[in-house]
Amino acid sequence: MKVRVIVTLKNGVLDPQGRAIHHALEGLGFEGVNDVRAGRVIELDVADGTSDEALDDMCRKLLANMVIENYRIEKAA
Repeated sequence: MKVRVIVTLKNGVLDPQGRAIHHALEGLGFEGVNDVRAGRVIELDVADGTSDEALDDMCRKLLANMVIENYRIEKAA
């Protein structure tokens, strides 16, 4: 089963990478970009019987820093 975990910074957490991307876009002449928040996507290929609880546990214990990040899990249809 293919699973995608999307990890993003929580609101209020400073995002220096997003700020650098925003600055670079402005430097390239792109207008109208008000803010940039950078995150990451982790793709997993897991056994078909892998439970939602196990996936959630993986995220909480390793894939996301629960202090400063949120995550969501998407299963391929």
